[in-house]
Amino acid sequence: MSTSDPLAGTPAARRPEPRRSLLVCAVIGAAVMAAVDEIVFHQLLHWHHFYDRSTSGVALVSDGLLHTAELLALVAGFFLYADLRRRRALAPGHAWSGAFLGAGAFQVFDGIVDHKVLRVHQVRYGVDVTPYDWAWNLAGLALLVTGGVLLSRARRAGGRRPS
Repeated sequence: MSTSDPLAGTPAARRPEPRRSLLVCAVIGAAVMAAVDEIVFHQLLHWHHFYDRSTSGVALVSDGLLHTAELLALVAGFFLYADLRRRRALAPGHAWSGAFLGAGAFQVFDGIVDHKVLRVHQVRYGVDVTPYDWAWNLAGLALLVTGGVLLSRARRAGGRRPS
């Protein structure tokens, strides 16, 4: 370890950071879910674009902007994750819960806000969207519940709330 590194060898450098682990992995989880949405539903299935209320050109540009934001969040999240690992500050239980909570939050936000409130797109067109909406939102809810259970377990195992 270099003596010029202010964190090297200090007890604080090896102390887990539950709150930061949770938040960093929530960013990664949301970015991964955005990637799944964009790749599967936008590109492979052609069910919708991020913004479907204009021309197909605008829809493709909106997909590109979503993809850009998702990649930036993923890269930033992994840099922050690597920093936690480097400093031995990663709290794995909180990190896993953050990943599920981030993925679920993206899914539910997309299903409720984007699909129903703002109506920028639907899950699918030309069919009754009700079963698709239920499946979309219940999948997001399942991710949120999983993240909540993991967070509860991580807090019990750590004996305290994230700081």
